[in-house]
Amino acid sequence: MRMEPGEQFSGMAPDRGLISATPRPRQEPGTATQEGAPGPGAVRARRFLLCLYLVGFLDLFGVSMVVPLLSVHVKSLGASPTVAGIVGSSYGILQFFSSTLVGCWSDVVGRRSSLLVCILCSALGYLMLAASTNVFLFTLARVPAGIFKHTLSISRALLADLVTEEERPVVLGQFNTASSMGFILGPVVGGYLAELDGGFYLTAFVCSSVFVLNAGLVWLFPWSEVKLSSPEDDLPRGRNQALWGKTDSATQGAASAKGTPESKGPASLPWAEVRATLRGLRSLVLSALWVVFVVRLLMAVAVMLYYSNFVLALEERFGLGPRAAGYLTSCSSALGVLAGFALGPLLRLYGHQSYRLLLHSSVLTSTLLLLFASARGLDVAVACSVLLSFSTAIGRTCITDLQLTVGGVRAGGSLLGMGQSVTAVGRVLAPILSGVAQEVSPCGPPGLGAALGFVAVVIMSRNRPHSGGQQGDELKSE
Repeated sequence: MRMEPGEQFSGMAPDRGLISATPRPRQEPGTATQEGAPGPGAVRARRFLLCLYLVGFLDLFGVSMVVPLLSVHVKSLGASPTVAGIVGSSYGILQFFSSTLVGCWSDVVGRRSSLLVCILCSALGYLMLAASTNVFLFTLARVPAGIFKHTLSISRALLADLVTEEERPVVLGQFNTASSMGFILGPVVGGYLAELDGGFYLTAFVCSSVFVLNAGLVWLFPWSEVKLSSPEDDLPRGRNQALWGKTDSATQGAASAKGTPESKGPASLPWAEVRATLRGLRSLVLSALWVVFVVRLLMAVAVMLYYSNFVLALEERFGLGPRAAGYLTSCSSALGVLAGFALGPLLRLYGHQSYRLLLHSSVLTSTLLLLFASARGLDVAVACSVLLSFSTAIGRTCITDLQLTVGGVRAGGSLLGMGQSVTAVGRVLAPILSGVAQEVSPCGPPGLGAALGFVAVVIMSRNRPHSGGQQGDELKSE
């Protein structure tokens, strides 16, 4: 049953600073510009977005320096393959439980504070990793990152706070492009550092330093230049509380000055509001968002199955060595980066209907997986691999935008966190399904991925989410 916009978040805690994202920053009196020329507010907003893109770049740049070296290092510490696998899965398990909580927490305390805490705690985790001389310390070092490594999710929620629903997919695509560039360059730098004496420890320390640098960048953001208005009341709220990381205390004080009674109940505690928000989100997920999350899970597992034995499949089926497979991966990643620039024209072609674009990109992804699984020639496999990077990059951006469209940006952090938890489930399921499929054939994992992708397409075709752009706008205006 379709829920009315005002009913979707019934029972949720009062919104702590998540206010409507205005189409364009409000011009001050006397600052009007000629028609078609960007005003000072638009320039400031653009500068803030570029700063966020840099945060995404540095985040994945630092992580990708260390991640390829983790399995080698834990084995060098004397861990058996089984222990190494358990230690490796601990990060995904922690992400599964923490993603929704941290996202909801960012809705309550504000983006700025939560972003700084997550970056600094992640920096602590990688610094501990630089001092891990045994398996126990290595496992302990993965805990802070597993709990607080949600920089990208909070940054996407902040982007959703800043732009209109029409601009959001393009901005998210550009953010993903900037992050992917960091993921391409990071392994190159990490591989170089790893060849030096004490290479892993040096790489982990440099990664921690990158996160500290990122925290400093967030601290120095031009927060004061980003001004969003709240039209539903006449309180002087020129600054977005979600950006400044403020609670409702300032607003409550202003309301008290106007004669409005100030609430002093237990709901004013941040974690009480987190619990209230999660209770409100449960009904939303069961009614409107279940299609989005099921599709996200199926497509995530499908793509992970493809990547799980990519190098092995190229070697066994086509005799392609690891070096050639690495070149192919780099080429595919570069095309995935270009997908961020193509998203704007594609959305205009689709009339800014993210759902249709997601449906068609999922069909393309599933078809390419099927072609890759059945390919008899290397040329077909290479073409499928390159195009898959493009289609999956488009799909990731569209599914993120669809989550925010259906659920609204009022709880953007919570919704994106729940999406990350769903992806974490996929990370647990994909290796198991891949192992079973490989027992049948080297073509098994991508073939199973294609089947799951087509199931997602059928679900999307038969169960279109009830919410649309108009409902998202209504939620923003609350």
